[in-house]
Amino acid sequence: MLSELVNFLKACFRPGSDGYARTTSDAGGKQDGLLWYKDSGQHICGDFSMAVVQANNLLEDQSQIESGSLSLNESGPHGTFVGVYDGHGGPETSRFINNHLFQHLKRFTSEQQSMSVDVIRKAFQATEEGFMSLVSQLWSISPQIAAVGSCCLVGVICNGTLYIANLGDSRAVLGRLVKATGEVLAMQLSTEHNASIESIRQELHSMHPDDSNIVVLKHNVWRVKGIIQISRCIGDVYLKKAEFNREPLYAKFRVPQPFKRPILSSEPSILVHQLQPQDQFIIFASDGLWEHFSNQEAVDIVQNNPRAGIARRMVKTALKAAAKKREMRYSDLNKIDRGVRRHFHDDITVIVVFLDSNLMSRASTVKFPGISVRGGGVSIPHNTLAPFTTTTDNGGT
Repeated sequence: MLSELVNFLKACFRPGSDGYARTTSDAGGKQDGLLWYKDSGQHICGDFSMAVVQANNLLEDQSQIESGSLSLNESGPHGTFVGVYDGHGGPETSRFINNHLFQHLKRFTSEQQSMSVDVIRKAFQATEEGFMSLVSQLWSISPQIAAVGSCCLVGVICNGTLYIANLGDSRAVLGRLVKATGEVLAMQLSTEHNASIESIRQELHSMHPDDSNIVVLKHNVWRVKGIIQISRCIGDVYLKKAEFNREPLYAKFRVPQPFKRPILSSEPSILVHQLQPQDQFIIFASDGLWEHFSNQEAVDIVQNNPRAGIARRMVKTALKAAAKKREMRYSDLNKIDRGVRRHFHDDITVIVVFLDSNLMSRASTVKFPGISVRGGGVSIPHNTLAPFTTTTDNGGT
């Protein structure tokens, strides 16, 4: 029984073969303590920079950049895919997304022979259904996986069009040049789903008119059912299917009142943006970064510093801000080990994607070798199931 379970888990957490094989591996990041970074790389439409710092005992942020074919058929559309997955309650959901979402996207792109909002929506849905299936399979053995979830931020650049899809409170911000002044202004592209936002609370009330406690102010923080800040995610199955809102799931996660419709949603907000020559770069980051920077402050850092290593610079600047808030030195913060570090800052993932309009115009005709990079080399191998965590605050994203 145990060996069968291990084989099953490996299959669930590892991308399949038959067209799901990765292209040229370009995962050569570097490690500096709890910081992983890839200072510079090239995607089909320009350069990119990537960095991840771990705070939790197990890294809950996962991320990837894939560039080249966006289809299982080499003749299909080419472009760049960026994913930032901010897990909560444990790393299992974010790892699952990292191993499956892009592969689903390639499959649906192949079927429709083009990139579209529908392709992205179907890829999200298939990933959610896959994780729900995993929870069902593991319920009798490891029920706490029902209380693990992840935010999911995706960007796809294809044929001069940028698609941004989001669940939760990670964020994508565009740096756009204003030719008249030479300024680069921040433009937020993603819609966030966090109960701290009044429009999200209103949305929840309209979807659950009979539940006066659908959002609760707890310790000065708005939370859905007093439990979780985000209203949309992959996973957190116990808040979507009542059959998992019961023992042996820990009582601290369970909702006392029975529910007939899902409390949380996995329906992404999707924006479509036609890229222009004045669009300079896009910052994709988990909310661990946005706790410390406004959109414009982040754009200013990118604009005013060299491209190479810019993601690592942003992470370090955020860590310095976190240290300052606690009236301590950055060097002292760096001495704190993972797990304890979570009391000072969250896991932080930053991917900066630069846009070269000349490369973009030729992207569909120029042969690109294809790259595949995953952020956060501090995590254990992706085909190894992490021990289930029992954090006291699920969904503090």
